[in-house]
Amino acid sequence: MIRKAEKKDIAAVAAIYEAIHTEEEQGKITTGWIRGIYPTLQTAENAFGAGELYVLEEAGAILAAARINGEQDPAYGKVDWAYPAEAEEVLVLHTLVVHPKAGGKGCGSRFVAFYEQLAAAQGCAVLRMDTNRKNQRAREMYARRGYREAGLVPCTFNGLEGIELICLEKKI
Repeated sequence: MIRKAEKKDIAAVAAIYEAIHTEEEQGKITTGWIRGIYPTLQTAENAFGAGELYVLEEAGAILAAARINGEQDPAYGKVDWAYPAEAEEVLVLHTLVVHPKAGGKGCGSRFVAFYEQLAAAQGCAVLRMDTNRKNQRAREMYARRGYREAGLVPCTFNGLEGIELICLEKKI
């Protein structure tokens, strides 16, 4: 089940971030994220505090999480979007994470499907998101779900320097 996070879920979401950082440091995955910089416990707390943190829960365990809102990063202004839209017509998926132990089981795809349904229910016409150019696994999953890579923006992103941000979009 995917639902809005409760306060008790914040620690589980932060534990997913830490597990991903560990996998990254061990060379098992590539996200481009750095422990202590992004994402952190504060990332989850901020998303929860804004009422924008969602979690995928199965059998009492939090397996995936993301922040969903209409906030487009300033880097998005440098992208030549194929689907121009007013701000209120766009829903953005941020910091989608799946616990490494749940990887390859469709949790990411299920979360993106939920995000798409939420956008449609809110009357949004365009979906946008981003990922690090290095995160090939996420890029492939988004492509399978019909997302178009609209542009690459070199930037400092969430405190991470030297990022090549891939911005993606899909029209509902």
